[in-house]
Amino acid sequence: MARFKNKRNARAKPPVVKKQPSVDQVSGDKIPKSFVFARGKLPGPLKQLELDLRRMMLPYTALKLKEKKRNNLKDFLNVAGPMGVTHFLILSYPKSVPHLRVARTPQGPTLTFHIHEYALASDIARSQSRPRCPPEIFKNSPLIVLSGFGGGGQHLKLATIMFQNIFPAIDINTVKLASCQRLVLLNYNSEEKLIDFRHYSIRLQPVGVSRKIRKLVQNHQVPDLRNLQDVSDFVTKAGYGSESEPDDEAATVSLASDLDKINRASTKSAVKLQEIGPRMTLRLVKVEEGLCSGAVIFTEFGKEITEATSAGDEED
Repeated sequence: MARFKNKRNARAKPPVVKKQPSVDQVSGDKIPKSFVFARGKLPGPLKQLELDLRRMMLPYTALKLKEKKRNNLKDFLNVAGPMGVTHFLILSYPKSVPHLRVARTPQGPTLTFHIHEYALASDIARSQSRPRCPPEIFKNSPLIVLSGFGGGGQHLKLATIMFQNIFPAIDINTVKLASCQRLVLLNYNSEEKLIDFRHYSIRLQPVGVSRKIRKLVQNHQVPDLRNLQDVSDFVTKAGYGSESEPDDEAATVSLASDLDKINRASTKSAVKLQEIGPRMTLRLVKVEEGLCSGAVIFTEFGKEITEATSAGDEED
């Protein structure tokens, strides 16, 4: 009896996740969701990269996904179905080379990338004099922007479709400006065949308004006026008024609706992108027809993906 009990305890339990809404309340479309996990043992920095990727994929991911050493891919797949998970992001470290696999559940395809270089979110923050990453920007999914993928082969077309479908689609007629606070940018370098992966925060600043005035309106803080002769000195004194943002026409937009108390409709605001990480440089090395298995329909060595396969995935 004791032996039987030990065998039951030795069985791998499925990953523990919290259920999330599966359909967008506004558009009625199915919301893409993801699991970010590791296969095999990862060194400390790659383990932190896993946590950074989970945070980047918020809010439609399992931030506190509990992994066990005994868990296999089937365990994650069994949980993914009832939870409505559509994509896996899988980190591994075979032969001391970091890999990232992006897979569509439950039947694939799977894209395998070599991670040539990467920087953690903490590394990005330490490199900045004024890091900015407020928790509230993770309440909504990031926008996705892809550059340089149009002129490549069918494997790049498949990569484009895969990355576009990882995040919820944006309806420009119903989206609220206040929800657009993050951006994921993927830029493909056709000469080096590398993908630059970047993650930014987005903020708008009214043109011609000093930093002190913005903080006064946004934070409701009473300014220290003890050393000033008049309240107007607070605005005009050197060091205050000089902090206003430059009026750069190429970096400004006219708002269609109110964003907050200082970014109002019909006013010009400067668009500011600040990198928050993680940062990666990727190379697409393999495309498999199934979920981490099946026929290899593209390799780095030049075997092209078939038209029929790419068309089938696009319909999916």
